[in-house]
Amino acid sequence: MTNATLAQPGRISNSLDEFWMPFTANRQFKANPRLLESAEGMYFRSSDGRQVLDGTAGLWCCNAGHGRREITEAVSRQIARLDFAPTFQMGHPLPFELAERLADIAPVGLNRVFFTNSGSESADTALKIALAYQRAIGQGTRTRLIGRELGYHGVGFGGISVGGMVNNRKAFPALLPGVDHLPHTLDIARNAFSRGLPEFGIEKADELERLVTLHGAENIAAVIVEPMSGSAGVILPPVGYLQRLREITRKHGILLIFDEVITGFGRVGKAFAAQRWGVTPDIITCAKGLTNGAIPMGAVFVADDIHQAFMQGPDSAIEFFHGYTYSGHPVACAAALATLDIYQGERLFERTLELEAYWQDALLGLRDLPNVVDIRAVGLVGGVQLAPSAEGVGKRGFQVFEQCFHDGLMVRVTGDTIAMSPPLIVEKEQIDTLVGTLADSIRKAA
Repeated sequence: MTNATLAQPGRISNSLDEFWMPFTANRQFKANPRLLESAEGMYFRSSDGRQVLDGTAGLWCCNAGHGRREITEAVSRQIARLDFAPTFQMGHPLPFELAERLADIAPVGLNRVFFTNSGSESADTALKIALAYQRAIGQGTRTRLIGRELGYHGVGFGGISVGGMVNNRKAFPALLPGVDHLPHTLDIARNAFSRGLPEFGIEKADELERLVTLHGAENIAAVIVEPMSGSAGVILPPVGYLQRLREITRKHGILLIFDEVITGFGRVGKAFAAQRWGVTPDIITCAKGLTNGAIPMGAVFVADDIHQAFMQGPDSAIEFFHGYTYSGHPVACAAALATLDIYQGERLFERTLELEAYWQDALLGLRDLPNVVDIRAVGLVGGVQLAPSAEGVGKRGFQVFEQCFHDGLMVRVTGDTIAMSPPLIVEKEQIDTLVGTLADSIRKAA
């Protein structure tokens, strides 16, 4: 046992030992914990009573800000009315209503929705749909999956296999066979400090043609990419890159999957990045902003023709042997419906585009600070990449992250990149505060 404890109002102090924290240096954290006790609007309240500006929408998910009364009330009403109902050979009205609402804002043609509980489950579900679809249409040799370096598709074995983040993969050797990877699109030498999408790099999509030649198109089921890589440090697609992937996959009968767990629900200025950048994939995965982070939920959007390929054989046959106990959970559906109402009523997707130029100007104003080697910003997401310190990769980034929290700002750190994704309700004055606090922290770290 350590001496770390957590004091809660009205409770005896609790040990920090028992909770094995995810994606966290547990010993480091518990020696100097950063604890959040409440949240409202754009701010968290820390356990020591400080107000902390949320520069990350929680974990890329609280797009409408914190403490939304509309979501709280919807969840409360629903859990009192129907706390749970199975969706295996049974049903309840809410997932049908939610799927219809989601289809209305999805790219044209992606009208079928399979519900999950997280981005990881959405990724694995999408991969299973892709493999099962190819078999359903008589293309059973198409079993190979193509991901991308630096890609993140959750922590299921399927998502890790197609993902391209080394630390997520190296401890788990039992990954899916038959997986290959495209090169990542980060090219600081040619694209540093780009405003919006970088100009150079479309040719990296042509690597897919090389993989097709290597493996044979008849053996490749799907390509999965994030339109914008978030977890790897805000890596943006070069101009024309996504369009080129769409051309190649369509030519060879390969499904294209967009992982929009981070970019979905207004983060880049449209409901989905597919719409912002004018590329319609065959499948889209989402989670996070679907319920504003209030209740765990994810979803997979599927093109009509893919869905139809499963709807063959006897009517009594189960078409797709896959699902989760909590698929379409009634309380999660209530949270999602209330969240969609907020997005629409407050025009938050449109607001992202209205603030984009101001956001980019503010972040790019940091380019002359010590150790800043690149800045990437689009919609209301941004990454400031720092040069590694002599102590190793990630040390400087973590120092800035800790300093920001000490000074009342929460950001994300991945390696030496500081990532930001404030709630879409952010005001210009709060952008100024966010960028000013980050600037001070970068100077202190230098």
